[in-house]
Order: sequence, then C-alpha cells, then structure tokens
Amino acid sequence: MTSARGGAGLDPPSRPVAVSTQPSRPIAIVIVTYNSAEVIADCLRALPAALEGAGESRIIVVDNASQDGTADVVALTDNEVKVVHRTGNDGFAAGVNTGFAHADGCDVLVLNADIRLAPGAVKALRAAVKPGVGVVAPKLTEPDGSIQHSLRRTPTVLRTLGEAVLGGRRAGRFGPLGETVTKPAAYERAGFVDWATGAAWLVTRECIEAIGPVEERYLLYSEETEFMLRAGAKGFKTYYEPAARAVHLGGESGTSPRLWSLLVTNKVRLHRERHGKVAAAGMWAASLLNSLPRALRGSATHKAAVKALLTQRAWPAPLSAPAKPVKDAPPYVCFSAQDWWYHNQAHSDFQLMRRVAEHRKVLLVNSIGLRMPTPGKSTQFVRRILRKAGSVAKLVRRPLPDVPGYYVMTPLPLPFYGSERVRALGAKLVRAQVRAVCAVLRMPNPIVVATIPTAWDVVQGFEHRRLVFNRSDRHSAFPEADQTTIAALEDKLLAGSDHVLYVSRQLQGEESGLTQDRAHFLDHGVDLQHFRRRAELPADIASIPGPRIGFFGSLDDYLVDFDLLERLAQEFPDASLVLIGDATLSMERFAKYSNVHWLDFRPYAQIPAYGTGFDVAIMPWLDNDWIKHANPIKMKEYLALGLAVVSTDFPEVHQYPELIRIAQGHDAFVEAVRQTLTDGGLSTVEGRREAVLPASWDSRARQLMDLAEGQR
Repeated sequence: MTSARGGAGLDPPSRPVAVSTQPSRPIAIVIVTYNSAEVIADCLRALPAALEGAGESRIIVVDNASQDGTADVVALTDNEVKVVHRTGNDGFAAGVNTGFAHADGCDVLVLNADIRLAPGAVKALRAAVKPGVGVVAPKLTEPDGSIQHSLRRTPTVLRTLGEAVLGGRRAGRFGPLGETVTKPAAYERAGFVDWATGAAWLVTRECIEAIGPVEERYLLYSEETEFMLRAGAKGFKTYYEPAARAVHLGGESGTSPRLWSLLVTNKVRLHRERHGKVAAAGMWAASLLNSLPRALRGSATHKAAVKALLTQRAWPAPLSAPAKPVKDAPPYVCFSAQDWWYHNQAHSDFQLMRRVAEHRKVLLVNSIGLRMPTPGKSTQFVRRILRKAGSVAKLVRRPLPDVPGYYVMTPLPLPFYGSERVRALGAKLVRAQVRAVCAVLRMPNPIVVATIPTAWDVVQGFEHRRLVFNRSDRHSAFPEADQTTIAALEDKLLAGSDHVLYVSRQLQGEESGLTQDRAHFLDHGVDLQHFRRRAELPADIASIPGPRIGFFGSLDDYLVDFDLLERLAQEFPDASLVLIGDATLSMERFAKYSNVHWLDFRPYAQIPAYGTGFDVAIMPWLDNDWIKHANPIKMKEYLALGLAVVSTDFPEVHQYPELIRIAQGHDAFVEAVRQTLTDGGLSTVEGRREAVLPASWDSRARQLMDLAEGQR
C-alpha cells in the first residue's frame, strides 16, 4: 500500500506503441490492503458510480495478511468482490503483482484502499488510453477539494538538492530543481508525465505483458516510480487525465518515521539500480543533506531518515518484521478502571490491551478504585468488598491461552483517597506490588497507560518510558467518589501525561487548554467478528414473547435511568422489556411487571446471541455530567448487530443521527420506541452494521501503539 506522493514530460519514446482499447476488454480494479478496515468500505462503495460506462469490470482485493478484519469488512460491504488472501505482508508491489496474476486479460486499475473515485472516473481513464500510453493517472485531491501534488519528474541528484535548499513546493515550480510538480496549472491539463504517485493508476494489458511485474524488492515507495520509468523507456508512457478524479485520504509516510525512512532510502536504491553505485552515492549525499537539518531541529521522521541512510542495507527488511527488534519492544503496564475478573470484558482498556498483547508484553493492573465502598452510601457494600478480595486472591494470571503475553494482576489497594497521608501510603503499597511483578515478568521501563485518575499517585514514582492517559470518562463525576480529590488527580494526570487519548469529543474540547497538542481522539472500537447476528437465540430469551425492547450492559444506578425503564414497562404492556446485566441496586421495583425480564449477568461470549433477540435496543441514560462525557461501547455493539436503537440525548450519540433515534425526555423516548417498533428504526440492518465496519479494536490498538511508541 502506498501513500500520498505526488511530472513533467519525458522525452518522446523511441517508438510509438499501438494500444488496443477494445470495448470488450474487461477492466479489473485491484485494491491492495493491509490493515485497511477503516477505509476499504468507502473505497468499495464509490466503485459502482465510478465504473459507469467503463464496460465489463471485476473487483479484486489483495489482502496482505491484515490483522484488523479488513477481509471481513470487504465481505460485508460487497460479497461479490474477489478477495485474495496472502500469507504475509511483503509489500505493496507483491500485492499488485498478485492482482495482475488474478486479472488475466484485463486492463488493471490499481488503487489504494484510501482512494474514493469520482463518478465516471474509470470511463475517463480508459478514454485517455491511446498510442504511446501504458499508464493513466487521475487527478487526486484532498478531502477538502484542494489539489494533491501527485505528478512527478524523474528523480535526479540536482532535484533532490533543489528540494533540500529551496523546499519541495518552491523547487517544484522549476523543472530542473524539483521532482514534485507544484504549479497549479499543470494539474488542469491532460498530458504526458514522467510518473505519478501510485495511489491510483490504470495499466493497460499490453504494458503489463511487455514490461513485466512491479519490482517487489522496494516493498513500499519507488516501486511505481521504477515501473513507470521503465515502461516509459520502452514506449509505454504515463499520461495524466484530470477529467478522471479521485479523493485520496493520504497515508502515513509524512508522519511515520519508519515509512518516511523507507521512502527516502528507496529513492537512493532506485538511483543505484538505474544509474549505478557512483550516481547512487550522489543521491545518498543529497538525501542526507535534505534530512539532516530537519533532524537537528527535532523532526522524528527526518531523524529516522538520517539513521536509515547511515545504516542503509542493499534492500529493505520485510514489512512484516517488527519496527523494532522484539528484545527492544517496550512492555506495557495498564492501570485499568475495571476489574478483569468481574467486569464486562467489552470495556475499552481490556479490548485495547489484549490486542496490544499480541505484539508486546502487557501487564493489566485491575482497578485500584476511586473510593472505599461504605455502608449506606455504596450499593451492595458487602458484595463489592468480597468480589475485590476474590480478585486480589487470584494474584497474577494469564487469562487468555492464545495471548501468552497478556498478564492480569490485582494489587491489594488502600482506597482511602480523602486522606493525603493514607493516599500516599496506598500508592506506595500498589507501586511496590506492580514493581515486583514487573521485575518477575522482566518488564523494565514500560509504557504506562492509565485509565483511572487514582493511578497518578502510583505512576509518578514508577519508572516508565512514556505515560498515556486513556481518558475514557470524567471520573470526578462519579457520584460515590470524593469528587474534589479525584478532580485534582485528573488534573495532575492530564498535565503529566505524554499523550491524552479521548473517546469524548465534548471532553476533549473542554480540556483542550490543558492538553493542547498532546490530545488525540481515539474512538472506541467494536469486535466485528464477535458482534454478528446469530441464527439461534439462547433458550431463556427465545421463550420471552416479542416484541422485545432490550438492553445489555451494566445496570448502574449512576448511569441508567431506572424511572425511564419503569415507564417503558408501563407504556408497553404487550411488549417485553429485557434487561441483561449486573445491577448495582435492587431490581425489586420491577417485580410487579410481568413484561419485565431481568436476566442478570451474562458472559461476554453470549451477549451477541441475546442482542440478536432485540426488536429495539435502548440506551436509557441519566442526564448527568458522567453521561455528557461518555461514549458507550454498546452503541457500536448495537449497530454492529444491526439493531434499531433508541437513545436519550448525549453528545457522542449525535455522530449517528441517521442511524439512532435520539429522544429528549421520557415522553419523547416512549414515542421513539413506539415508532421504532412500528417502522423498524432508522436505516436498515445492513446499513447500521456498515456504519461501524471501520471501527475494529485492532486498528484502535495500532493507533495507540503508534502514539505511545513515537510512530506518529
């Protein structure tokens, strides 16, 4: 997969080449993917309109062993797409060549997964094929409509030096001094170019057969440069057609040190292969001159480029190899806001860390709490004390046999946060326990992810290489906590963290003055494989008469509006209200309603089967500060199951106004449920699921690791 990279004309080819454009020849759209779940669905959805008038076509997705469910997203978006599963990620070029092999007899349009072709784009590309043309490139724009500089001149030492001295945009105005074409007028007229970036390019069948495969040794970057320059030298020139348009979301090359260093070093390798080692030495020096000043100013990407140039090998290491040697990979310690042993395992810290543990060693520290449960103030006081004691007794365990790098511990806490002296003592106690476990597990100097503000007292005296605050909730709004103390701890954690991850746009905006450029929005994910509709319902819900108005999740008294639930029971005597989840208060108030069915806690593995039985899924939240800054994971889980959803009003639900009915007040909520029982809700089962296809937990975990390990 390539990223945004952006010609002036080549010398005329030595001989013109006749290219057949028979209407009967089909065109194959080849999309190479790797961990592209977030973008592939929209790429596929744009293709029907883009292919209008282009003749017979087929779509081939070549997946380079994605780990984020990309192939599942493809199948759910368009089950007629052919998916070619490769066993590893050995580069974009290898994926393209696989696509060529599966497109025998076709012209081939190669696309990145983050390309959105405009209507009629493929027809315009095919119309541009004429004698002497082997490759056709469209006009690429940014999502805001501005031009993406995708046209390039042949790389030379002088052009690399020109860009080093003048900057790429200024040098690009002058042909001899810049590789990237930056004059706006050049993007408004059709014509021959030396080469164009490989985010979208149509290759004729004659060109493929005459030129051969794309050079795979580059892995990423320069492979399309080499192919187009090689094709041009044999009479198959690259043509730019602005009538064919596409939006390119852009890749990571400008922000990922690893990818940027690959881009820079491959440019040297390309020069070596075309012009020999002496010429390559000049390109190497020019590239070093280009990167060194920026590296000295602190640019992480250019530091990586300088290091890569100084240690350059003949060809790059396989992409499937980790960015760092395994022995140098940082371990992670996560101070969770939940307890693995008795809370719902759908919570974000569990979902993220279990996926990070597929690549790194992870120690999840179960919640050290926000307060000590007290009789009269805390619901189910004795039960809470006993279950925490049981969790502590489990010591350190590996709960997932298929993820051996994932460890869970519950330290013995002293959750008396009102007393500064006792709080300090409690922090020392927890710190000593976590330190000891890290020593036994050989996890020195970890990256620390804190999800609960009381972790601050522990973390500030704990050796770590980086601190990430996973700001999933405003914990100071928790009614049972010492809110003043917890708010002060939140402020310290906000100020002391290297990165702050938000799931609430509302909360991120309110705290932007404190966090500034350290703040990042990392939306919740959803386990798409897990949250699928099931053919059979569990016996207990199958025996409940329909229609069923359902809720699954924790029935917490500070989150759920129990008065609203009782109102639903009263208003819909002919429907069943099904409540699935652990309750933090007595459910006796519902005993008088024969249509209310509280099924108590059900294991995470069974939740999708229960949810499949809902006719309407509800989010009956209280109107309080906690909910105002929340982003319930169940919102995406409901949608992944294709359920019709009715919710009370809170900021994050407005991200889905065309999928979820939003009600203000009890009367409006009752009416929204009534309407949904009648019409089946907003959108369709398929439409609701499609909306969350890009939201895999695997992709969210990769984003967290990129931030925590300085990859962006």
